Parts: sequence; C-alpha cells; structure tokens
Amino acid sequence: MGAENGELESARVARVLRDDIMLGRRLPGSRLVERDIAAELNVSRLPVREAIRALVGEGVVTPRPRSWAVVRSFTRKDIEDLAEVRATVETLLFVYAAQRHDAEGLQTLHELLEREERAAIAGEVDEAMALAGRFHEYMTVLAGNEMFMELAAVFLTRLRWLFGRHEDLMAEAVEHRALYEAIRARDVELVRELVTRHLELGALTALERFGVGEA
Repeated sequence: MGAENGELESARVARVLRDDIMLGRRLPGSRLVERDIAAELNVSRLPVREAIRALVGEGVVTPRPRSWAVVRSFTRKDIEDLAEVRATVETLLFVYAAQRHDAEGLQTLHELLEREERAAIAGEVDEAMALAGRFHEYMTVLAGNEMFMELAAVFLTRLRWLFGRHEDLMAEAVEHRALYEAIRARDVELVRELVTRHLELGALTALERFGVGEA
C-alpha cells in the first residue's frame, strides 16, 4: 500500500471520497464501485476497499454485497436523532468553553472566526463552510475535556455532512460572532440561548437539504 507525501493511499482515497460526499459531488444513494474509483484515482482496488470501509465506520457510506457501496441516505428520524445528540453534546461544549477558556484558546477561536468572516465576504463557499465547522469543533479544545474529543470524533464526519452546509454564509458567520462574544464574556446563559437557537436552525436546514423537511 503506497503513500504520497507521507499519506497512505487508503487515507488519500478516503479523503477524496469524503470531500466528494461533503461537497455534494457524490449524492446520497450514489454507487461507490471499487473498480471505477480505482481507475478514477489511479490506485489499486485494495486502498479503495479500505477507504470505503473507513467511511462506513464514519457513518456516511452504506455497504452493499461484493465490491460496491452507496453514499448513505438519511431519513427524517436519522437527522432528528443526530440533531438531538448534537444539541446535547455541543451545548455542553459551548458552555464549558465559556467557563474554561484561556487567553490563548480564545485568540485561536477569534482567528478562526475572522478567517470564516473573510471567506464568507469573499464568497469562498467551501472555505467558509470548512472554517464554520472548525469553529464548532474547536469547542472541544476550549472545554478542556479529552473524553469530549473522543466522543465528537465518532460523529464528526456525519455532523459535517448533515449540518455543515449553509445557504447564507454571512448569517452563519454573524451567529458565530455573537457566540464568540458571549464566550469571551463568559456569559453562560447567553451562550446557552444562542447555541440552542443556532443548532435548531442547523437541524431545520439539514432536514430541508436532504428533502425530508415535511413531517
């Protein structure tokens, strides 16, 4: 199994497929055929098989018999269940971030936010969305709890895919600016209020994007 710039072929294939799924280039229900992907990426079928297995573990691909799989489709219940888990975990993370952050961590969060704002203003969609995701993920660092990091890692790819794409990049950045200011002020009650509204809107957006917005 070869490597390029120190990256295993299977990891590279997984990264390419993951990005394709996240960015909507491979839609829910799309077939992932080992032979076709191997030819497309100029690799053997083994790293493709390992990459697909990794993405199955991340919850964004569903295996099928023999040598293919499909990009996972989510039902309304799937999205609601994950949104419920997300709300519980992320609300705690944001609260702990407000209570426990230090100057260095807050500075890093501010830098992420400013980069997100610049990308949103410039209309750099993929960059703005990626930085918005990193804003959320950085709460695990500010919270200072390694168990939260491990728990977040289990759901990270699904969270990015389901809740990480936004029609209004500036509105997302504005909400993150308000959250940053509340965290900086250690205003726990305001953080709870803002993050609850923020996550509820994210869940509604995900339901609409996956075509399951109607009850």
